[in-house]
Amino acid sequence: MSNIPTSIIAGAGEKGREFDFLSKPKGLVDAPVESDFPPIPESEPTTVTDGGVAPRKKRGPLFQLVVALLIIVGVVWVANFIHRAIVFEETDDAYIDGHVHQISSRVAGSVTDVLVRENQPVKAGQVLVRIDPLEFEIALQEANAALAQQQAGVQQAQAALVQAQAQYSQAQAQASSADAQVQQIAAQSDLAKVNFGRDQRLFQTDVRAISKADVDSTQSTAQATEAALAGAKADANGARSRVAAGEAAVASAQAAVASAETRVDAEQAAVRDAERQLSYVDIKAPSDGRIGNKNVEVGNRVQVGQALFADVDNDCWVTANFKETQLKEMRAGQPVDITVDAIGSQVFHGRIDSIAPASGAQFALLPPDNATGNFTKVVQRVPVKITLDPDSMRDFKERLRPGLSTVVSVRVK
Repeated sequence: MSNIPTSIIAGAGEKGREFDFLSKPKGLVDAPVESDFPPIPESEPTTVTDGGVAPRKKRGPLFQLVVALLIIVGVVWVANFIHRAIVFEETDDAYIDGHVHQISSRVAGSVTDVLVRENQPVKAGQVLVRIDPLEFEIALQEANAALAQQQAGVQQAQAALVQAQAQYSQAQAQASSADAQVQQIAAQSDLAKVNFGRDQRLFQTDVRAISKADVDSTQSTAQATEAALAGAKADANGARSRVAAGEAAVASAQAAVASAETRVDAEQAAVRDAERQLSYVDIKAPSDGRIGNKNVEVGNRVQVGQALFADVDNDCWVTANFKETQLKEMRAGQPVDITVDAIGSQVFHGRIDSIAPASGAQFALLPPDNATGNFTKVVQRVPVKITLDPDSMRDFKERLRPGLSTVVSVRVK
């Protein structure tokens, strides 16, 4: 075998590649060689030299363009990531928030009508449920009857007051007349006393100037006027007593009127309360929104304070719980970009409305007390209220629901 040369000859042809590995002696005929390996497919010729296999052909320009584009995309992504990390504060611990009104009954009664269905939009003031009004209508009628009775009592008391005032005025007039009579009789008595004194002195000095009969007459007149004055004074005292009695009667009548009016006020309050109770049989929506958590059917007996619906207000905002380390440069009024998991890639715009006055842990049912036990520092989160721009949410307002998860990015620089 040492005299058999070994070589590798490569050539290209239309029918494929031919290889001669061993040279054969003359006279020998090539025999077909069977092989378990599949035939080698045709391909571009590869030159094999004593130094080894020649290098492969260089990649084409398309491959180089794709690689360049991938590098550019990667650079842009990294630059954008760094830019957002510097300019924005982001959190996914954020949710849509809103007013959820728990609608309950203010009176106890049987439900006669349920006028809404689950998830139905409602307007403020729209009737949702009606309760049987019969017992409340009866209570209102009773209150009105009691009010009418008390109003009649006020009229009677007012009539008695008018009569007492008339009697009081009459007594005052009589007392005035009696006082005038006393003054008149007192003047006559004084005159009679003066006449009697003068006649008596004249009779004592000169019996011829006046007779004894004249003296006795003036004395009798003085005594008579004095007695009349005493009677007039007695009448005046009686008149004044009647005036005092009349005044007391007026005061008593006024008190009766005031008491009757107070009872009227009480009955009017009872009527208003009965009217209020009757108005509560129509349970109305407190605001525009949607009905949820419906828990009432026709025929149910409801109690005061029993929850029947939840009215989810159309007005909503975002509550984002940022870490305390993210609040360094966060201020009210800064612009915010929001995405909602339930909607997709749509970006909503808003602004920071306010930052909570304490961390969320302080509003928990059992706030942590770091002064007890072993202390482990935990990064706190602070709720931040974000209002949504009405223009950006106009076409999606019906799809925004309290409780939906959001991702919030606040531009702080």
